[in-house]
Amino acid sequence: MKNFRFAVTVRILIGGLGMGYTLAAALKRLGADSRVVVAELVPAVVKWNHGPLSHLAGNPLSDDRVSVREIDIALTMKSAKEGYDAIILDVDNGPDGLTRKENDWIYGKGGLTSAFTALRFEGVLAVWSAAPERSFTARLRWVGFEVEEVRVPARGRRGGGRHTIWLATRG
Repeated sequence: MKNFRFAVTVRILIGGLGMGYTLAAALKRLGADSRVVVAELVPAVVKWNHGPLSHLAGNPLSDDRVSVREIDIALTMKSAKEGYDAIILDVDNGPDGLTRKENDWIYGKGGLTSAFTALRFEGVLAVWSAAPERSFTARLRWVGFEVEEVRVPARGRRGGGRHTIWLATRG
């Protein structure tokens, strides 16, 4: 039998562009056939990442694998059904949003259900937070995710507190 190679295009959705570091890190780990969609609500953030901030993260928006939508991540998740292998939420300050009250929906049962539906089987939802929140782990499990909660140093090995990252897998 001949060796068959199946081309699988990995599709990632990133909620929140920020300074482009999350996007740049994802691109370093993805193959040439992968695709990354970035949903960024604030047009000025996209403009900054094309201009004065572009060099800081290595110009990730210039990568052909990337498409940017100036849209709320909630709308993108609602419109995707089993379309993504991973969704990375780097929105606000985590489930206890301090910047935009409107982001509470993303971290509630409605938003988490939309994320679950938008993921392919065994897809992963990764959520960054500045602080832990026990009830968020419970909400992820209620929706059907298998959850791992990871505490990481805020500034690598230099200290500065700890952040929380939830890795929630659609089983």
